[in-house]
Amino acid sequence: MTMPFATSLVCSGFILLTACSSNNTHSQEQQSSSKQTQTANQPIAIQQTFETQQIANFDEPWALAQLADGRLLVTERQGVLKIFDPTSKQMLQVSGVPKVRYGGQGGLGDVILHPQFSQNHWIYLSYAEAGQGGQGAVVIRAKLDVSSPNQPKLMEIEKIWQQVPKVSGQGHYAHRLAFDREGKLWISSGERQKFDPAQDMQSNLGKIVRLNDDGRPAAGNPFAGQGGVAAQIWSLGHRNPLGMAFDEHGQLWVVEMGPKGGDELNRIVKGANYGYSVVSNGDHYSGLPIPDHDTRPEFKAPEVSWTPVISPSSMIIYQGDQFPAWKGKALIGGLSSESITVVDLKSQPVQEVQRLDMKQRIRGLLQAQDGSIWVIEDGANARLLKLKAH
Repeated sequence: MTMPFATSLVCSGFILLTACSSNNTHSQEQQSSSKQTQTANQPIAIQQTFETQQIANFDEPWALAQLADGRLLVTERQGVLKIFDPTSKQMLQVSGVPKVRYGGQGGLGDVILHPQFSQNHWIYLSYAEAGQGGQGAVVIRAKLDVSSPNQPKLMEIEKIWQQVPKVSGQGHYAHRLAFDREGKLWISSGERQKFDPAQDMQSNLGKIVRLNDDGRPAAGNPFAGQGGVAAQIWSLGHRNPLGMAFDEHGQLWVVEMGPKGGDELNRIVKGANYGYSVVSNGDHYSGLPIPDHDTRPEFKAPEVSWTPVISPSSMIIYQGDQFPAWKGKALIGGLSSESITVVDLKSQPVQEVQRLDMKQRIRGLLQAQDGSIWVIEDGANARLLKLKAH
């Protein structure tokens, strides 16, 4: 069927976004509106149409990646990695996945392929683990062995990164993964609902980190001279950065959940401080205000912020040909908003231009090899969808 896009309302020259909060037992935090975000120029909405096909169902999926033969790797939060063939519908469980700390927002998280996967067979997984002090996200790499047609397995597992320190609670792991065109590994690290670590250079919580593919800090990182975990850090002052993608120029963009209001889309700049928890365009859940970004210009302000929130879960920057109106634009999966939000990254100012009403919480997005878009919903018995040109 063809799903119509949801037109946003325009208020004082910006899109007044209409996301609604919804309760969920596991993987999202409740958010509600407190302020409205505005910019100077009225955006030009686009009306890209699409068809939706339901392909399969998964149990609490979190992320997906595509192999060269078209099969999908899909993570499920309770610690299961599956290989799914969209053509034959064959579903295989990959053995050898490490034990994860499931609960709250934690469990098995992201999955990506090494840029030279066809030669080295490395895949990368993020997940929550328990340890001294509480819980924290970790990243492993492992070789995916598919030599046995019906029993894929992970081999040569290496733990290459972890959040420092482990803390109590099971929220704000973030742990999205991405490789850039130079083969550097980027990790989004949430502040674990502890606020202050996002500004603490002795911790990698609330940071965007940049590593070599083996987990060592990459040369050229801005805080390398401080040593320790600071050598990993590219930017700081982040809250719960759940979407991370590079545009065609190699610029990194990150979308993150704000507190009570103030979800953010940030253009990531080397060494920049994005201000959390000193500033935010949202407020604390207790009702206590947080100073807005415009009160502290020394902190890097978001390109777009949303109140009411969209509860961003994931992001791609579309580079395919099936949807011409989306090319070069960010597509952001939304949890409480039950939407996919399309953002024009090249407009001045950067702005939302389309809202797709998906009617379910959206957990992950992936551009397919043919330019269609894979979508995974959130929660138990969640659907894998394929968006195709109409």
